[in-house]
Amino acid sequence: MKQESGDLWVFGYGSLMWRPGFAFVERHPSRLVGLHRSLCVYSHVHRGTPEQPGLVLGLDRGGTCRGMVFRVEAALADATVAYLREREQATSVYLEVYRNVTLESPDRPRVHALTYIVDRGHAQYAGRLPLDRQLHIVRHGHGRSGANPDYVLNTVKAIEGLGFRDRDLHWLAGRL
Repeated sequence: MKQESGDLWVFGYGSLMWRPGFAFVERHPSRLVGLHRSLCVYSHVHRGTPEQPGLVLGLDRGGTCRGMVFRVEAALADATVAYLREREQATSVYLEVYRNVTLESPDRPRVHALTYIVDRGHAQYAGRLPLDRQLHIVRHGHGRSGANPDYVLNTVKAIEGLGFRDRDLHWLAGRL
């Protein structure tokens, strides 16, 4: 897999997997080491409000995260980053970083991909909440992008489409 000069790679682990919202020329199941997917962000915009927050995913310290990596042509890189900043940084709860991501393919190449990790110092960082508390918040969350349960269920469907399970998200999905 040849990485074209100037092309942008974007790693998605939540809604970007099933609704990227930007043009891409290829996508691949992939793995990021050192961070894990977690419902650790109170959503005040997309899946909740400040008065009734929802919960959305963030990449938090430790572990491994399987997701989807997208290649964007160089000509669209700036516009894609601008779109992602508007979408992902509505309340600045994420840090925009580049991380090495391994494609899950026979030759297993690595690419340097843009991704968004949770800012643990931000007021919307929820940390590791008990699953029953997560379920309560998700059931009641609704924001600009829709109902919080839909977010969790669509993410679980995308994860299953990649051929794996996420224990906590599947537990929540089974109760929604």
